[in-house]
Amino acid sequence: MTIIHARVDERLIHGQVATIWTRLVRADRIFVVNDKAIKSEMQIGALKLARPQGIKLTIASVRRALITLKSGKYENENVFVLTNNIRDMRELIDGGVKLDRVNVGNVAPHEGAKSIKASVYLNEQDEVDIKAMINAGVEVTAQMVPTESDASITIFLK
Repeated sequence: MTIIHARVDERLIHGQVATIWTRLVRADRIFVVNDKAIKSEMQIGALKLARPQGIKLTIASVRRALITLKSGKYENENVFVLTNNIRDMRELIDGGVKLDRVNVGNVAPHEGAKSIKASVYLNEQDEVDIKAMINAGVEVTAQMVPTESDASITIFLK
């Protein structure tokens, strides 16, 4: 399995992910990692409907994703890993999933969060998690769309 792209986007699969990012990175499979989504039949249904035609979809909890991503189950596929929050992405990395780069695309306002750029709001815990990913050797960028600069997220942190 090759993880070809890892993105934090609270909207999970939506227009940009389905039509632009998936095609750009040439994904065979979108792997959605979210503990809440896996427990909601409505969310699962929405993700299945949003999945681009011809692209496989896996939806898993963080725990199940760790097992699956490290098992080699999708070794002949290009996998696009998608979480809806920074914490879940950090848990994957801390759990041993090898990622070179994480793209933070969209994080909506949430408790204690401040805007660091359009579409990205972070609180103190988010910043701690980002710094932990960077310290683990992962490049973390803040990029909403592919035409935007893929600059390191650290230039936006104060």
